Amino acid sequence: MSALDLARFQFAFTVSAHIIFPAFSIGLASYLAVLEALWLRTGEQIYLRVFNYWLKIFAVVFGMGVVSGIVMSYQFGTNWSVFSDKTGPVLGPLMGYEVLSAFFLEAGFLGVMLFGLKRVGPKLHFLATLMVAVGTLMSAFWILSVNSWMHTPAGYAINAQGQFIPVDWWAVVFNPSFPYRLVHMVLAAYLTTAFVVGAVGAYHLLRDKTSAPARLMFSMALWMAVVVTPIQIVAGDMHGLNTLEHQPMKIAAMEGHYETRAGAPLILFGWPDNAAGETRYAIEIPKLGSYILKHDWNGTVQGLKAWPKADWPNTALVFWTFRIMVGIGFAMLGLGLWSLYARWRGGLAQAEWLQRAAVVMGPSGFVAVLAGWITTESGRQPYTVYGLLRTAESASPIAAAAVGASLVAFIVVYFAVFGAGTFYILRMMGASPADTTSGPDPMEPARAAGITPGPAQAMAAPGSAQH
Repeated sequence: MSALDLARFQFAFTVSAHIIFPAFSIGLASYLAVLEALWLRTGEQIYLRVFNYWLKIFAVVFGMGVVSGIVMSYQFGTNWSVFSDKTGPVLGPLMGYEVLSAFFLEAGFLGVMLFGLKRVGPKLHFLATLMVAVGTLMSAFWILSVNSWMHTPAGYAINAQGQFIPVDWWAVVFNPSFPYRLVHMVLAAYLTTAFVVGAVGAYHLLRDKTSAPARLMFSMALWMAVVVTPIQIVAGDMHGLNTLEHQPMKIAAMEGHYETRAGAPLILFGWPDNAAGETRYAIEIPKLGSYILKHDWNGTVQGLKAWPKADWPNTALVFWTFRIMVGIGFAMLGLGLWSLYARWRGGLAQAEWLQRAAVVMGPSGFVAVLAGWITTESGRQPYTVYGLLRTAESASPIAAAAVGASLVAFIVVYFAVFGAGTFYILRMMGASPADTTSGPDPMEPARAAGITPGPAQAMAAPGSAQH
């Protein structure tokens, strides 16, 4: 393998290891804010118990996300110095804004969120939780702006040294694909978290049907799936149409189309073969591809042969990762609809097959995020800045042996450190949520703030409320 191949694989490996943690922490921070808001509003102890259960997990996930993210920034200087030099005037400030506005906000309030409930009181503690949640969303805002600019560059000029320089910051930040990517990614993070929470709740319900915290987790997660999954499907379709407008070659690869034709079919399955210039063994639905992409049964859809073959991405990889992402999305929708049926038939706690399915679907959000990310980034190749700066022109002039040595080191360290971290998180998830408390008296901070449960709540057992 060349130094370029190794550098690309190294970045793909490290970003894949990193992205699963922010995808989880973005959704989990918002979930914690919702739980604490419900506790403050109702005074019910169960919300605080579930909050404390997931707070510990969030702390570990957040830390692993920070550590895995630091490594990637160094690669810009070591393996991709030409890219850094040429795009630095545009992307450097955006990355700096992410640190100054988002990461500092998260880091500043994280300690209060983790340790400050009995020190600052419930209301200020809730503010800290809310600020951490806002910080994670702001971080997604800036990072997605950077990534989107690489796909749909705008608001720039190129100086005499070949550098991209900003001429309109509004156009740079809010580039054509940014709003669609931001919505799609944030919704993906929420669904990722929902299905992890749902899987943990289902796992504990299968062990103990009377566990009120598990019932609450399971119910809230499936409501999230019911509401957010259809929105995500619509957002994904809009993102796809935006991609068709600005990156039509990527869409051709995603759909497996090599020939430009009117009334293009929707290719469900097949094996794209760039060497032969065709999708082998295609199973397709006539004209549906044109209707989805052009909203016209006879609309013309461009195929890959409309562009030079040297510019084609790895079509088989883009084609199949896209289908994995879409397939998981519809599986999520199916589980959400199944949960509505189970509620109608008498409740989620007794729906054991639904609970088993939810456990199986627990990691589905992570798989969908990784598949979608691979589709997006592989489909952009052979460019780092789409249509303007090729990947081969972006790499540092270093030997393959140097990149290979660091890649091996990364793989060994990542599997050791993050393997141990993931094992620890799974052990925390395996602990019963019914055992989680905030101390001798979980309601003490609420009472200090003047929040007291109603008479019915005070007389009820902790798990007797209907959720």
